[in-house]
Amino acid sequence: MNIDNQQELYLLVMNAPVGICVLDAHTLKAEIVNDSFIAVAGKPREAILGNFYWDAFPEARPHYESALAGVILKGSPYSNSEAERKVIRGGKQETVYMALVYAPLKDTAGEVKKVAVWVTDNTLQVLQRQKVEESEKFARTVFYNSPVAKLVYTGPDMVLHQANEKMLEIFGKGDSIIGKPIMEAVPEMKETHLFGAYQHVLKTGEIHTQTASRIMFIKNGSPYYGYYDYTYKPLYDAKGNIYGVICTAIDVTEEVVARNKLQEAEQNMRGAVELAQLGTWSIDVASNGLTYSDRLIEWFGYDPAAQDYNEVIPILLEEDQQRVANAVAWGLNPESGGLYDETYTIIHPTTEKKRILHAQGKTVFDPEGNPVRMNGTAQDITIQMELQVELENQLQERTEEIAAVIEELRATNEELEQTNVQLIHSNGELEQFAYIASHDLQEPLRKISTFVQLLEGKITDHLDEKSQGYINKIKDATSRMGKLIRDVLAYSALPKEDATFVEVNLEDTARNALEDYDVVMERTGAQVTWNELPVIKGIPLQMSQLFFNLIGNALKFIRPDVQPKIDIHCSIATAEEIRSVHLKEGMSYYKIQFTDNGIGMKPEDTQKIFNIFQKLHRKSEFAGTGIGLAMCKKIVQNHNGEIDASQSNENGAVFNVYLPQNIN
Repeated sequence: MNIDNQQELYLLVMNAPVGICVLDAHTLKAEIVNDSFIAVAGKPREAILGNFYWDAFPEARPHYESALAGVILKGSPYSNSEAERKVIRGGKQETVYMALVYAPLKDTAGEVKKVAVWVTDNTLQVLQRQKVEESEKFARTVFYNSPVAKLVYTGPDMVLHQANEKMLEIFGKGDSIIGKPIMEAVPEMKETHLFGAYQHVLKTGEIHTQTASRIMFIKNGSPYYGYYDYTYKPLYDAKGNIYGVICTAIDVTEEVVARNKLQEAEQNMRGAVELAQLGTWSIDVASNGLTYSDRLIEWFGYDPAAQDYNEVIPILLEEDQQRVANAVAWGLNPESGGLYDETYTIIHPTTEKKRILHAQGKTVFDPEGNPVRMNGTAQDITIQMELQVELENQLQERTEEIAAVIEELRATNEELEQTNVQLIHSNGELEQFAYIASHDLQEPLRKISTFVQLLEGKITDHLDEKSQGYINKIKDATSRMGKLIRDVLAYSALPKEDATFVEVNLEDTARNALEDYDVVMERTGAQVTWNELPVIKGIPLQMSQLFFNLIGNALKFIRPDVQPKIDIHCSIATAEEIRSVHLKEGMSYYKIQFTDNGIGMKPEDTQKIFNIFQKLHRKSEFAGTGIGLAMCKKIVQNHNGEIDASQSNENGAVFNVYLPQNIN
C-alpha cells in the first residue's frame, strides 16, 4: 500500500470498522490508534498512542515479536485468524480471540515505512466453533469408543460411511472397507436380509429392529455364524431428507448359545429324570398347593392337585409322618439353606403296597428371604433298600470270615518276623564271610606268594625248565585267586543302601578313566571319542567303576593289527528303547552308548556276559575273572537304570547304558 497521502490514510484508519493501529516501521511507536482497536485491546488510548508497541503489549511480545520483525524486513504481511489474548475488561481478566494481521505500508520506492496492525474480535465465533468441534469430538468419541458396535450407511448403494472397532470386529475386516458399498466389501451379506431392511428404512423412515438375528460372516477364511440384536435408525439432512442409516448392533451369540444349551440341558434333565425313573414334585408356599408328576401320582395313589400338601402326610408310614413334616417345615426356613432330604415309606391307599422313597428338594426364596416354592424329586429305592439289608447280612458273614483270615494272617506275620530275624542273622554271617574273604582268605595267598618268591630265589640256579614252569603256574594261580577274591568283594559291596547320591559329571568320570589307561592307549594307539556327557545324580565311585570296566573291556578285546577305536555317545532314550529294556515308562532316561571295533561277540552271547564268572574266552587268550560286566550291570541297576549289549556282533561290542535323567 502506498502511504504518500497521509490525510487519506488517517481517515481510512479512524473510520475503519476493524481495529487498526499504525506503527512507525523504525521506532515501532504507535502513530494512529482507532476506537475499534482500543475496544479490542482493552487498554486506554494513552497507554498505546505514541508508545513503543511492545511496551504497550508486553504479554504478546514473546509470541509475535519475530513475526512483526519479519513483516518489516521482508515486506510480506503476517496473519493469525485466532490469536489468543488475555485482557482486563471491567476489572476482570478475559480470554479473547481475534483475527490479527501485520500489514506492511510501503512508500513509492517500495520501502516499508509503517506497519498497520489489524485486529478483529472474533471471540464469539471461535467459542461457537470450539463448542461445535467439542460436540463433534464428543460424538465421535462416543461413536468410536462405544462398547456397542455402531456404523453409518449412506446412499442407495448402502455405502459404509463410518464404523467403530466393535463393528469392524463383527465384520472380521479392517478399516479399509470404510467408504465402500457394504455388499461389495462384505459379500457374504448378500445372502442376508440386511440390504432389504436398509432400503425399507430409507424409503419409509421407520426404525427397523431385529433380535437374535443369525448372520454368517467370513472370519480368518472360515464361515462364522453369530447372533445379533440390531437397530436401523434413519439419518436426516438439513432439509429433512433421509440420506442414510445409523446401525447399532450387539453381539448376543454367547447369550443365544447359552440359552440353547440351557434348553438342551433342561431337555436332557427331563430325559434323565425319566431314565432314572424319578418323580418330581413342587410345593407352592403361598397356597400350600402340592403338584406331583404322573409317576408320583401312581406311587401315592392319588392326585394332590389343588390340595394342601399336609394331606399327603397320612399316606406315609406312621413312624415317618412327624419326621417328614418337620423336615419340610425346616426346609422352608431360610436358616436351613432351603435343603430337604428325607427317606420314608408310603402305603398305597388302594393296593396297600409299600414303597420306600428317597426325596430331595430345594426351596426358592424371594429377595426378603421368604419361601416361595420348594421343588424336588423322589426315587423309589425299595429294591435298593432290600438289597442293602441283604448286603448287610452278607457283610456280617464276610466280616466273620475276614476275622478268621486276619487271625491266620496274624500267625503268618509271626512266622515272617521269625524269618526276618533269621535273615538278619544270615546277613551278619555274610558280613562275617566278607571279612574272612578280605582278610583270612587273602592271608594264606600272600604267604604262598611270599614263600614261592623266597623258594624261587634260593633254588633258581638248581631248577630245570619243568620245575620253573611249576613255580610260574603257582605264582599265576595265586595272582588270579587274589584278583578273584577282590572282585567278588567289590561285587558284593555294590548294593549299599546307605550310599549317598550326589551330582556326578560324567565328562570328568570318562576323563579320569582314560587317565588310568593312558599306558595301554599309548601302547595300542587306541582312539577314544565322545560327545557331551551329562551331569547326573549318582554314586561317584560306582560311576567310575562303570566307565573304568566298560572302557577297559573295549581295550582288552581288541583285534590284532587294528587300531582300537572307542566311541561314547550320549542321547535321550526313545520310548521304544525304554520299553525294550523294561524300564519305567513315562520317565526320561539318558542313553550312553559304548561302541568299539574289537572282536565283539555272537548275538546269542549278549545276555549271559552279564552273569558273574561268565567268560566267553579262555584265560590263555584274555585275562580276567568274569566279574567286570556283572559289576557294571549291578552298578547301573543300583542307579535305577539298565544295561544291554543286544546290538553287539562279531564286528564289535555295543553296550547301551540307560540312566534316569533325574534320580531322587
